[in-house]
Amino acid sequence: MMENNKTDLTKILSVSGQHGLFLYLAQARNGAIAESLSDKKRTCLDFKSKITTLADISIYTTEGELKLQEVFEKLHAVLGDQDAPGAKDSADTLKGLFAQAVPDYDADRFYVSHMKKVVEWYNELKKYASLDFVKEEEEAAAEEPAQE
Repeated sequence: MMENNKTDLTKILSVSGQHGLFLYLAQARNGAIAESLSDKKRTCLDFKSKITTLADISIYTTEGELKLQEVFEKLHAVLGDQDAPGAKDSADTLKGLFAQAVPDYDADRFYVSHMKKVVEWYNELKKYASLDFVKEEEEAAAEEPAQE
């Protein structure tokens, strides 16, 4: 599952129309088998589902785009062991958090609705997985055979 208790965002799925996050387990004939992070229930997601891995998501900044993993790391640096504000918190609270964690976020293209999703995901990962992420270098090293 999660190597060394590190979260691999390439295996964490957001599914349009489904609440919460899912861990990709295996390919199925007609889709993917995944497990809900929160209740561990397994489900088969069909190809019609809009499935996105968290590794493929970025937010807009004034400098370009920032991968979600980096956003989570910046939020964690600001929040420490505290949970992020919830999606029901005020827009000002969310904007304040992102102004601290990602001061160069692009306010014209990164909306409060996006912030709500990001904090929901952050809190779900914090509670059910880990905020210690597999780095791309570690991922590449794990895939390459050892050189003699």
